[in-house]
Amino acid sequence: MIKLLGAELKRIWTEFIRYPVDSISVVLITTIIFYGLFLSASYIAGPSALALGNRLDAIVVGYVLWFLVTFIIGDIALGLQAEAQTGTLEQVLLSPFGVLKIFLARAIASLTLRLSLIVGILSLIMLITGSHLYFPPSLFLPLFTVLLGAYGLAFIAGSLALLFKRVQQLLGLLQFVLLFMLAVPTEGWSGPLKIVELLIPMTLGASLLRDLMAQNQSLDFSQLGLALLNGVGYFALGVFIFHWAERRAKRQGILGGY
Repeated sequence: MIKLLGAELKRIWTEFIRYPVDSISVVLITTIIFYGLFLSASYIAGPSALALGNRLDAIVVGYVLWFLVTFIIGDIALGLQAEAQTGTLEQVLLSPFGVLKIFLARAIASLTLRLSLIVGILSLIMLITGSHLYFPPSLFLPLFTVLLGAYGLAFIAGSLALLFKRVQQLLGLLQFVLLFMLAVPTEGWSGPLKIVELLIPMTLGASLLRDLMAQNQSLDFSQLGLALLNGVGYFALGVFIFHWAERRAKRQGILGGY
């Protein structure tokens, strides 16, 4: 597994240095989109929008998380689709490592690059909007729970790519659902809505990140435990569905089709 991860890291880095314009464009375009939304909201709300305070910081955290999770899900699903389109998917599945380990290694290797892009995007957004975020070391704990849920959803989307080959439109619609999961402030939910928050993937982790980075609050370990259970549950569900889809695709003989 270490050898496989090293090979994927090398592949990701080689693609990055050969096509740097693509990565730079992603950082600039993502930042410009947020700034356009920021200016639109400021115009609609009037002068009071200039004093958003912690709300702006929370919006920045949610937006950047949404960008990261969208890339994680697209990496696996669109990667599988590309393998099927180019006719190399069967070769990947014949590897002694197994398709799950290969795409998990690809996802981890890609995450290292995505996190560096996230740092660039976050820095630019903070610079142009005046947002002020906190970066305590404990933020990696809720971030880990968000990543677990994201990879769970990524493997579910990858399962659909294995069976149906083309999933671009579905992923486009999923982006709006992800925006709701990660950007809507659920901290004030109570009663039945609190149960909904516990069941929605990544929502608890995103809420904890907003508390840490926007509100500068201490980490709530009871909420962290619930967020971890949520993340592990969705990751296990995603791996289970992916295994099922792989077996079904093999039985139907549709791995090489497109």
